[in-house]
Amino acid sequence: MTDFAAFLAPDKGETATPIHIVDKATLGDFEKSLSERARAALQAQAMQGEAGSLAILPRDGAGPGDWLALVAVKDAAALTSWCLAGAASRLPAGTYRLTDGDAGAAMFGWAAAQHGLTRYKAKAEEKAPRLLLCRDAARIPATIAEVGAVALVRDLVDTPAADMGPADLEGAVERVAKAHGGTVSVVRGDTLEQEYPMVHAVGRAAARGREPRLIQLSWGDDAHPLVAIIGKGVCFDSGGLDIKPPSGMALMKKDMGGAAHAIALAQLVMAARLKVKLLLLVPAVENSISGGAMRPGDIVRSRKGLFVEIDNTDAEGRLILGDALALAGEAGPALILDFATLTGAARVALGPDLPPLFCNDDGLAADILAGGAAKDDPLWRMPLWDGYDAMLKSDLADITNSPAGGFAGAITAALFLRRFVPDATPWAHIDTFAWNPAAKPGRPKGGAALGLRATWAMLQQRFGA
Repeated sequence: MTDFAAFLAPDKGETATPIHIVDKATLGDFEKSLSERARAALQAQAMQGEAGSLAILPRDGAGPGDWLALVAVKDAAALTSWCLAGAASRLPAGTYRLTDGDAGAAMFGWAAAQHGLTRYKAKAEEKAPRLLLCRDAARIPATIAEVGAVALVRDLVDTPAADMGPADLEGAVERVAKAHGGTVSVVRGDTLEQEYPMVHAVGRAAARGREPRLIQLSWGDDAHPLVAIIGKGVCFDSGGLDIKPPSGMALMKKDMGGAAHAIALAQLVMAARLKVKLLLLVPAVENSISGGAMRPGDIVRSRKGLFVEIDNTDAEGRLILGDALALAGEAGPALILDFATLTGAARVALGPDLPPLFCNDDGLAADILAGGAAKDDPLWRMPLWDGYDAMLKSDLADITNSPAGGFAGAITAALFLRRFVPDATPWAHIDTFAWNPAAKPGRPKGGAALGLRATWAMLQQRFGA
C-alpha cells in the first residue's frame, strides 16, 4: 500500500533541493539572473518554457553536487493540480521545496504521480519518494485523502477481471467500511431475484463464485441529510448473448469503473466525517454467456415495477443501475449521484477526458461543474432532452433498454435511468470513461478517476466537514 504521507510534509526549514517555477513569459528574465555556468547548463538542455519541461541547473556559488530544478508550467501565477506531476515522476528521489510561494493545488499531482499498481510485478522496483515540503501545512491531509481516493479508483479499475469479480468488489466495500465505521449488507440469490430482478437478470449467467449481488454500505447520523451514491459494478462485460467483438471486449475489466468511483467517493465522505447520512449502493455483476443468460427479446420486471424489454443484452449497465436508483429513491435522499461507464456514445460525443454530466437539478449541476473547475476535474453538462424520451418506447413493455438507431445514445441511456429516480429528488449521472488511453504527467495509461474530485468538491461545499 502506498504511503502518500511520504510525498508531502509541512515545511519546517529542512534542507531541500529548490524547485523554481517558470512559464514562457518568465523564463527569459529568470535566465538573465543566472550565472554563466547555470545559463550554459540551461541552454544545453534546450528548455524553451513549454509546460511540463524540466531542467537541472547548478546553483550559483555552490559545489558541483548542489543543484536546483527548473520546472516550466502553463502559468506560473496559477498552479494547477497536474503541473508538477511530471517533475515528481522524473526528478531524483529526495526532498524539495518551491523557491517562491507554495504548491497549492499542485500538491495533488505531485503525490498522485508517485503511485502505481505493483501487484503484478514479480520484482516491483522500490522507488524512494520525492518529498515536497509545503508551507500550507493545513492543506496536506485533505490532499492526501483525495490522492488516496484517486489511487483507489486506479487500482480497482486496473485489476484484471479474474481478480476483480463481484465478490472482490464486495471486499473493497468491506475494507472501506471497516476503516471508517460503516455497515455493509449484501443481497444475493433468490432474494436478489425477487427484490432486484434486473440486477439478477444481468448477472445470472456468471460462473459459480461470481454470482450477482447488491452491495449496500450505510454510514453516518440519521439526523443528517441522506446522500445516495451509486456505482455501476459490471466486473466484466462480454456483451452477453449480443456478444462484443474482441476489440470491444479488450478493456471490459474497467466496466466496474463507476463502482470504483462510488466506493472512493464514499471513502472521502466517511474519512472527512461529512455531515450526511451516506448510502452507497453497488450492483455487482458479470455480464457473461451461458444457457441461463438473459436473451434479446426477454422482458424483465424492475424493482420499481416497470417492465423492460431487452433489445440488447449489451445495454446491461442501465438495468442494474435502474434497480439501485429505485432503491435509493425509496429512502427519500437529499440527492442521488451515480457513476457509470455507461455508453460508447459519450466517448464519441466528448472523448475520453471529459465525462458528460446529466442532471435534473440546475443548482446541483452548477455545483458539480464548479467543483470540477476548482479541482481540474472537468465535466460537460449534457441535456436530459425530453423529446428523445419517446425513443424508449416498447411495443410490448413499459420501456426498452436499447432504442433502435443509435442516435443520442448517451442521452437516451440517461433518460432510461431517469425513469427510476423520483421526480422531486435532485439527481446527477456521470457517464465516466474511468480510463486514460494514453499516459499523461501523473496519470499513467489505465484506470482513471474522472468526475470524482468534482463531486467531492460539491459535497464538501454543500455539507461541510
